[in-house]
Amino acid sequence: MTYDGRGDRIEHMGEVAVLVCADEGPSIRGVQEALDVVGTAFGGGAVWAAVPAGRLHEDFFQLRTGVAGEVTQKFVQYGVGLAVVGDISAHTAASAALRDLVREGNRGGGLWCVADLDELRARLAG
Repeated sequence: MTYDGRGDRIEHMGEVAVLVCADEGPSIRGVQEALDVVGTAFGGGAVWAAVPAGRLHEDFFQLRTGVAGEVTQKFVQYGVGLAVVGDISAHTAASAALRDLVREGNRGGGLWCVADLDELRARLAG
């Protein structure tokens, strides 16, 4: 495991290098913060970034703002998978569109919403 100054670390989950972002840290509010995470992932050789749900700004979960689309697009554009880690059930309960996004994302290979790092490890191992 490699650590940066913010508490983020690179963890190999099976054969996959993952940037595991610390629970505490800057909020991901938009494109610039997404690019910061992508850059940290690249710097550590990671192809996935595990971001705690609490690090995502509230606007991420309000699809009408466009933040989720913009942030997710940056990860896709640079070939880094985005795993949102943690309980987002309050957000999905309030939004059918977000539930649809989570369901579709979890079927694909670029955006996953997982309960914890163990679930991410299992998905990456499969």
